[in-house]
Amino acid sequence: MNTDIHAPLRDDVRRLGEILGDNIRDQMGEAIYDKVETIRSLAKSGRRSGDWQPLLAIMNSLQEAELVPVARAFAHFLNYANIAEQHHRVRRRRAYEMDEAAAPQPGTLAELMPRLIAAGVAPDQIHKTLLDMRIELVLTAHPTEITRRTLLRKHNDIDELLESLDRPDLTPGERQTLLNQLRRRIVASWRTDEIRRHKPTPVDEAKWGFGTVERTLWGALPKCLRLLDGQLQKHSGRRLPLDAAPIRIASWMGGDRDGNPNVTAKVTREVLLLARWEAADLLFRDIHELREDLSFGECNAALRERVGDHPEPYRQLLREVRQCLGNTREWAEVKLSGGNRYNKPIYLEDEQLLEPLQLIYQSLQDCGMGFVAEGMLTDIIRRIACFGLTLVKLDIRQESSRHARAINEVTEYLGLGSYLDWSEADKQTFLLGELASRRPLIPADMPASDDTREVLDTFAELARQPAAALGAYIISMATHPSDVLAVRLLQQESGCRPAQRIVPLFETLSDLNGAAAAIDRLLSVDWYKADINGRQEVMIGYSDSAKDAGFFAASWAQYRAQEALTRVCNSHGVHLTLFHGRGGSASRGGGPSQAALLSQPPGTINGAVRVTEQGEVIQFKFGVMGIALRNLELYASAVLEATLLPPPAPKAQWRELMQTLADNSVREYRRIVHDDPRFVPYFRSVTPELELQRLSLGSRPAKRRPSGGVESLRAIPWVFAWTQMRMMLPAWLGTGKALADQLEAGNLATIQEMANGWAFFRMLLGMQEMVLAKADINIAAYYEERLLEDASLQSLGMELRRGMSQAIETLKTITGEELLHNVPILRRSIDVRNPYVDPLHITQVELMRRLRKLEPSEAPVLELALMVSIAGIAAGLRNTG
Repeated sequence: MNTDIHAPLRDDVRRLGEILGDNIRDQMGEAIYDKVETIRSLAKSGRRSGDWQPLLAIMNSLQEAELVPVARAFAHFLNYANIAEQHHRVRRRRAYEMDEAAAPQPGTLAELMPRLIAAGVAPDQIHKTLLDMRIELVLTAHPTEITRRTLLRKHNDIDELLESLDRPDLTPGERQTLLNQLRRRIVASWRTDEIRRHKPTPVDEAKWGFGTVERTLWGALPKCLRLLDGQLQKHSGRRLPLDAAPIRIASWMGGDRDGNPNVTAKVTREVLLLARWEAADLLFRDIHELREDLSFGECNAALRERVGDHPEPYRQLLREVRQCLGNTREWAEVKLSGGNRYNKPIYLEDEQLLEPLQLIYQSLQDCGMGFVAEGMLTDIIRRIACFGLTLVKLDIRQESSRHARAINEVTEYLGLGSYLDWSEADKQTFLLGELASRRPLIPADMPASDDTREVLDTFAELARQPAAALGAYIISMATHPSDVLAVRLLQQESGCRPAQRIVPLFETLSDLNGAAAAIDRLLSVDWYKADINGRQEVMIGYSDSAKDAGFFAASWAQYRAQEALTRVCNSHGVHLTLFHGRGGSASRGGGPSQAALLSQPPGTINGAVRVTEQGEVIQFKFGVMGIALRNLELYASAVLEATLLPPPAPKAQWRELMQTLADNSVREYRRIVHDDPRFVPYFRSVTPELELQRLSLGSRPAKRRPSGGVESLRAIPWVFAWTQMRMMLPAWLGTGKALADQLEAGNLATIQEMANGWAFFRMLLGMQEMVLAKADINIAAYYEERLLEDASLQSLGMELRRGMSQAIETLKTITGEELLHNVPILRRSIDVRNPYVDPLHITQVELMRRLRKLEPSEAPVLELALMVSIAGIAAGLRNTG
């Protein structure tokens, strides 16, 4: 018997590679195919022998017409390797679940529930915690998902075909049909332009997010709740109520206007209407399918009274429901086209739709058809609880100074003086006085600047929306109570009832260090504390803090901020929900979600958490049904465990050493990134940062300000640029030296003890290990060799590469193993990909050299080849931004 569990993965990769090769030969000719194969062979031998000259020779001899097809060949293969690996993860999970003798898989509810009970947690406590649990995954459109939607659909088709080919009962004819379909999908992918020609609009990004809901989350979420319900019933004897929604989906797409002038009040209105249309359409399809099933005549008295003597009472009532959903969809279309009049009955509130479905559910239960009621009808009711008629809750984000300037224009217009010049105490006195006043403050005919008019228009639009459509109102750079009270006043003036909850966001290192004091001052305002009904949400930013201070120092500041915020809220008798603004890369809080949640400070999860899912991470975690279901279950089990079995508090000695590491790390990081005059020119020269601005990644500008250095660059392209040339600098700079210094000071045993006994520290080291395993000193050196002309910049490059080597060797000393020794699947995945990414790096470097001497319009072929190389490297490395 074959015990090689990864043989099917190799077979899939080989099959996809062979079909891709055949397609290249057919579409591009024998000469291009032979060149691609030669390059592939030389790249593999170069990795084995360390002799790169033959590969460099052939790559540098490519003609301009050959650059794009060769780059595309390697980029497409890397995408297919990703698809095969994702499919294999689902395949392995299914095999695991089919083995009745196997212990439950770690991270599953089946593994957690018995462990909770064995630890003394009462079944009733588990039940209550699940009922109160609030996990919200917030989809954001940060520009790291670079694959076009049309290509993603083809990739999903390929995944489904691989699943079909796994069936052991296929006839030869059926198998050949599937292989032909697979070949057609690969040909169609090759013929599809993988590079966006235009930047997506915020509406395009929202549609992409809705597509993720439609493709996987719509089906995966009720399946996850079935798992929860089954495990809860097994271990506590109690059920998960039908209207329970422990996991919900929210979005920033079309609501995040901080630094993005393309997100306007009009855009937000359009996105909210599109979400309503999408929800009505999905529910319409569900009800249509359910109606086909419920062709019974027997019903209870309540349903009979509702529909009269109709021989098929369930179908009759569902016909009315379906018609009303169709009307709702039509109403949204009328609104989107600018119309206002619509007279047919529609659903505006979830309760309107739930009422007939609950009536049907109860009738089926009363008539002995409970098993039928527990089928698709239960899934639909749970979808309404989790998604509702608004599909996702839309968060709004804006920077605090925009609100302050709007208030300032009001006070100056009314002759009250300049709000911006007032002290914090005077601002609070004014704001609280207006909040207590019954008269309006802002005259309807007040002239306003464009920026202030947009702020006021946004609040007016939010006031027109049902509360179910909206999530949080997030304020970035919120450091004073007046920042929050200003938003609350603007909500009141616009008629936002009930008002969105207001969430301060703390991002930089200094903001994180001052977060608890800021929230303490806010909760000390009696009016505000009475207004929030005992609940406060705070967002912790991972991206800007890491760019500001480096990965280690930022991570420690985030940890301490959560502890301090929890203490403050507890002292005020207020329940705290932490909103984690995590990204895809390690330096932006990325990595395994379960490990991240279980490494949070004890007592900070407390049954509720919000987490952003950004960019390519959405496709990676939720693009395939089986993986989406696994990730939803991981979130549920991690929050349940962190709430009921929180990790032990770290020892005082560990905290002291961690603070020393953080202090030394940030000092070294800032010495280079912020203080070394060579750094910005080096960064601009060796990374494709300038070139990334040409790639149509997202609707946001790449910089907060058109000019400026590193501090003005957004965190995502900052990480993305370093990943492209394999330096991975944001994740390790400062950290490697800080750890090495402690090893030299004789603290190896203490650091190893921290890694074994402190989940937070273990996660930090694990993230470092993953990133450094993807880093490549030789590739980074090649970028420097070909792109740097200034000797002083070359000396900085040598210094940084020594720092990377030091970080790698230090980690190996701490773990006592090679990198990723304990994660062999990831180690092999990186090793397999490297020979396919190497030619893309070489191509990219040469294209950057040529294009920097030209205007983009002068060399469209070179420009396209560069964009393909960027997309291909991103596909090969993942966790890019």
